[in-house]
Amino acid sequence: MKHDSRLSGVLHILLHMTEFKEARPSEQLAKIMDTNPVVVRRILAGLRESGFVKSEKGHGGGWTLAREPGTITLFDVYKALDSPPIFALSHRSPQPQCLVEQAVNSALENAFEKAQTEIFAQLQNTTLATLAADFYQRRQALFGSSREVEAHAL
Repeated sequence: MKHDSRLSGVLHILLHMTEFKEARPSEQLAKIMDTNPVVVRRILAGLRESGFVKSEKGHGGGWTLAREPGTITLFDVYKALDSPPIFALSHRSPQPQCLVEQAVNSALENAFEKAQTEIFAQLQNTTLATLAADFYQRRQALFGSSREVEAHAL
């Protein structure tokens, strides 16, 4: 089963961007994700259209957050990625004639609907600032206030 990790990857980049005081080029962001700068530009271009990031051209240019982290929910980012399917699971046929399969489909659809509602609620109640706070807490617990932290920021 193929997994869609775009949301995780985008949130990873955005979380790093909360740390930056100045614009960062695609090449530097690509190193964070161990991917190609073209992939980063494509992803961030979509987020720019949604108003989450902005780009600056030329020397010293690059990508920055366009909004405060506390105003960007994970659900907002999910929607900006064209709302990929939450579940890879599905039923065999959408309009079955078999009564057994109708019962199976009904049970699965009900379960998927409830689970998706809960997932969406969690995504709507979690902001980029929430992720940043969790990251800072983890970093503090691991490194304290040592200078070693800077080596792990990028």
